[in-house]
Amino acid sequence: MSDFIIIATADWEHPLWTNKQHIAASLVDLGHRVLYVESLGLRGPRSDHSDLRRILRRLSHALLPPRIVRKGLWVWSPLVMPGGTKGLFLWFNRFSFGLGLTCAKLWTGMHLPVLWSFNPLIHEYLSLKGFRGTIYHCVDQVHAQPGMPAQLLEVAEKQLCRSVDIVFTTSPKLQESLKVFNDSTYFFGNVADADHFAKARDGLLACPNDLMGLQSPLILFIGAIDAYKLDLCMLKELAFATSEWNYVFIGPVGETDPSTDITALNQLENVYFLGPRSYEVLPAYLAQADVSILPLKINTYTQHMFPMKFFEYLAAGSQVVATAIPSLLDLGDVALLCEPNAADFHRAIETVLAGNGPLLSERLKRAGLHTYRRRTVAMLEVLSRHGLAESSMKSVETA
Repeated sequence: MSDFIIIATADWEHPLWTNKQHIAASLVDLGHRVLYVESLGLRGPRSDHSDLRRILRRLSHALLPPRIVRKGLWVWSPLVMPGGTKGLFLWFNRFSFGLGLTCAKLWTGMHLPVLWSFNPLIHEYLSLKGFRGTIYHCVDQVHAQPGMPAQLLEVAEKQLCRSVDIVFTTSPKLQESLKVFNDSTYFFGNVADADHFAKARDGLLACPNDLMGLQSPLILFIGAIDAYKLDLCMLKELAFATSEWNYVFIGPVGETDPSTDITALNQLENVYFLGPRSYEVLPAYLAQADVSILPLKINTYTQHMFPMKFFEYLAAGSQVVATAIPSLLDLGDVALLCEPNAADFHRAIETVLAGNGPLLSERLKRAGLHTYRRRTVAMLEVLSRHGLAESSMKSVETA
């Protein structure tokens, strides 16, 4: 058994679970212990309601000890100033975070844990000494996101890669860009909780109330709705040209990119923005979808990303139509990949609606090979080879 401290860039209870929460849960399932540290904040707070709610929630937890959310898994909310990387703010963050983490380790009984950071600024707050091993897990080209301190993040990420023992990335492009700073850089693409999303196929889930009355075909997108990565103009053209199809979008709007404007798209009678839904109920929505889409722009950010929803869609049994970004090019046998224009997406969706998409058996087979449990086992084997952690005693077959 090994102990891990995960420095996340998302709070534990965020409705859209990502790598951070899933890896924490998988490590615990495999017999390890985890202290999950909620987001330190890569940018300063904005004066909007969502950031204010997060600040108030964080303050309500900040002076409390780590809370146990399941056996072997604690969640801790550090008291820091988001984006405070200069002057007195930096001094306060280093003092508060360092003292708080020391107390959290004592509370959980962790003596020599492995540090697993998703935050490229972690070495601004904390010395990397005193850990059994150190990992930087790069899941996105975060400095390409709107509102981020791009230059600071880019420089900090390079320094962090040089300093840690291991770098994990979620796309080949990210691996290519970071391997020059650390030879021990490994690519592990995004995966899915296949068992959870397989519930969409068991025929037992009732149709969600907010989908009642919507006629087929139903085209579904689940995820963060932000203009820097979703092609909203293309979607408007597509939805306008296919008024007989219903388009449903599930997820927060403009959470990362406040400039996101869905007004024109939302005015169409066949387009429905439902807002976020809890992770637990997403299979019920996927069970109603005729096609699930990933209508991404092609830009610096998306060229380095691997969309989390891809294998979740497949595990649910859904037909997938997606923009042909680099990380998906080897998956064209289980999804229809398109150029980011309305005509290509129209043709691809028509193809799968006509029953000519990839076979269900092939889609499910591929999804079954890309699960969090399998990937975590493989990551632990890498750490074991480097002498940083015990590998799982459970085989990949049982994973």
